[in-house]
Amino acid sequence: MAPAPELLLDHNGNPRPRLAMPLDYEAARLGMAFHEAGHAVLAMTYGIHVMTSEVIAWNLTNSGGYSLTGVTYIQPGGIRPWHFAAHCAAGQVAQAQYLMTYGLWTPQRAAACTAVHDRERAIDILASHGYRLGRDHVPAGGKSWGMVRGMARQKIALLWREIRTVAHAMNENTQLTGEQIAAMTGLTNPPLPEAVAS
Repeated sequence: MAPAPELLLDHNGNPRPRLAMPLDYEAARLGMAFHEAGHAVLAMTYGIHVMTSEVIAWNLTNSGGYSLTGVTYIQPGGIRPWHFAAHCAAGQVAQAQYLMTYGLWTPQRAAACTAVHDRERAIDILASHGYRLGRDHVPAGGKSWGMVRGMARQKIALLWREIRTVAHAMNENTQLTGEQIAAMTGLTNPPLPEAVAS
């Protein structure tokens, strides 16, 4: 059964781009779990409260194929803007690292990890707070998406064991709470921001 339609939309209500991942279902599902685990683990380490993180899979009725997506729900609070952006980039970076680590990397598969919706969300949210994030250039006083991906890549290298642990647990259980992620990794899930907690 397909997920709720809103889960297939970006932060502006537009359909997320769909990319073909040339892998069998099990390998592609684990890759999506790594994507969401990257978001969740980096969020926690940057002081962002993680509510849940999950892989969403469904069969395509006419073709016999499958579709995959995922979602990580957070409550940011008063975080640093570039940390928020790096958390957004972490999904794509962790999924590509999964392909390399598991001997699955090809240029076509790496391209299928591209998460335009994550990039656009980071650009729009940072812009609403007066920060400039460029898609393919470094704007005056800001950073490029490539720079933010580099920040995420460094953090993922340090946290690969935690990301791998979360990804395999998510692949097995479909959804994890922030508390479950914290318990299995030894990380701290920051408390909810006060405005949300009350």
